[in-house]
Amino acid sequence: MNIRSTSEFVKELSKKGELLEIKEEVDPILEIAEIQRRVVAKRGPALLFSNVKGSKFSVATNLYGSENRIKIAFGEDPVKFIQKIAYTAKHLMPPTPKKVWEARSLAWTALKVGLRKVTKAPVLDSELQSLDELPALKSWPKDAGRFITLPLVYTESPKTGKGNLGMYRIQFHEPKLTGMHIQIHRGGGFHYSEAEAEGNALPAHIYVGGPPALTISAVAPLPEEISEFLLASLLLGERLKVLKNKKISPLPIVADADFALIGKIPPRIRKPEGPFGDHYGYYALKHDYPVFEVDKIYTRKDAIWPATVVGRPPQEDHWIAEYLQHLLSPMFPIVMPQVKGIWAYEESGVHSLAAAIVKERYKKEAFMGALRILGEGQLSLTKFLIVTDQDIPLMDFKTTFIAALERFKPETDLHIFSNISQDTLDYTGPKVNEGSKAVLLGVGPKTQKLKPKITSNIKNSKFKNPKVYCPGVLVVSGPKYKKGDGALELLRKEVIAQGFLFVFLVDNSEEATKSDHDFIWNVFTRFEPAADIHGDSTVIRNHISFQGPILVDARLKTWYPPVLEEDPKISKQVENRFGRLLDSL
Repeated sequence: MNIRSTSEFVKELSKKGELLEIKEEVDPILEIAEIQRRVVAKRGPALLFSNVKGSKFSVATNLYGSENRIKIAFGEDPVKFIQKIAYTAKHLMPPTPKKVWEARSLAWTALKVGLRKVTKAPVLDSELQSLDELPALKSWPKDAGRFITLPLVYTESPKTGKGNLGMYRIQFHEPKLTGMHIQIHRGGGFHYSEAEAEGNALPAHIYVGGPPALTISAVAPLPEEISEFLLASLLLGERLKVLKNKKISPLPIVADADFALIGKIPPRIRKPEGPFGDHYGYYALKHDYPVFEVDKIYTRKDAIWPATVVGRPPQEDHWIAEYLQHLLSPMFPIVMPQVKGIWAYEESGVHSLAAAIVKERYKKEAFMGALRILGEGQLSLTKFLIVTDQDIPLMDFKTTFIAALERFKPETDLHIFSNISQDTLDYTGPKVNEGSKAVLLGVGPKTQKLKPKITSNIKNSKFKNPKVYCPGVLVVSGPKYKKGDGALELLRKEVIAQGFLFVFLVDNSEEATKSDHDFIWNVFTRFEPAADIHGDSTVIRNHISFQGPILVDARLKTWYPPVLEEDPKISKQVENRFGRLLDSL
């Protein structure tokens, strides 16, 4: 079944027993988000809120929150098609009649991929007068207001005309004005930069809902040259319907969207945007961002408002991230021939940590593969990259980390790149969008046996509760961070640290070592390589060469934004109203 709208998706989920409808009145301010978080924690169903306070529209959440619902949305065909492309690209040359015939199904599928111009668009059925009519959510207590959390922002380059569909959160400011969190390292940000340099407004559409394929494509880590509309068409299983009407907009209109906000991003106008509880598990703070001036608000007759709630992983977006990596992974060796596999760990907020399997056909070829990864699209935002040449299951972080550490040489194999760009949502650096990266190489034969257990006690009372996360890695609780407190230097002198490759200083070692998920989140979202990696070292040929344990300060720093926490009053309210229902899931 080709699912073309949120309503169709909801009906299909209901048929498959994957939907819970809540008919009691619910508030889009904090209450819906609290309910979703509880359901996600229980790996529960999609939710349909059919009586939303202040709006005539129903709200659907957790639509993509399981592997099964992802399969309902897209089936197996797109994955098989991408795998077939990768296989054909690798084996077709030199072409033979037999090879061409075996690849014939690709041509048939390709005929169904692209855009289909139509003369009527369901999304234009009705027109609204104000953003206040829309049931946008406020998810966390310190959020600056209501946000569109699944916005599909379409822009085109003023220079080339090439389009981009991205997901940039949208804060409501006024009845016809929103924020536009259009980040500098994304396609839409490039388009806006081009328009602003010429002093022009950038036409833009914000879609909400429509084919699930559209939503997934907006967050896919595609190369800049590949159209998100083409991927959406592939996932949809048919050509994506678009209407062109210059009386309404100079941009093509996605016919089957549930909602369409038509307008423009004016040049040189900024307005404070945020805070917003983000997918890193912290608040993204208030900053000045461009605005989006709304000219028209359209909606289809059967429109349902899709929304999601992000926060400390795993949330609903965990399943989206995993699906996209599985979908696109066959293409990585084609785009990056030195790379055999990549996995970005969603538990770190995706961009804080990734691992890769690369080829090591000559000494240090793995480093070339690492540079290739750090230069590719959204992968370029990776803060800490672990690289090995071992064929291991990258999704299993502990196994991956151990395999790399067994081959890691502290003197030569940790590369830190300072004074470069960093993900906008990562606040570990000195300024927004500024920070550093690190590459850890662990290739070739094993060079050492990793220390498996603690063999002495901590003497300094500043440090508590040492834990071995995995062989070679010690995690220690330290005092609350204070600039210049010298904690890492004191820890380095402890006998307990000797023999371990890495020693992580954290706020709570018990919490940080409960699981792989907890280790990744507590450690990799809380340090910046250039500032927080220390140890005995010398500079050899301008490379920092470590001797002995490498210490990492992964404590919360004073400038970090707050960790996300629910409003106790809302939590109690939801428990009183829906606790029995949610406990039954």
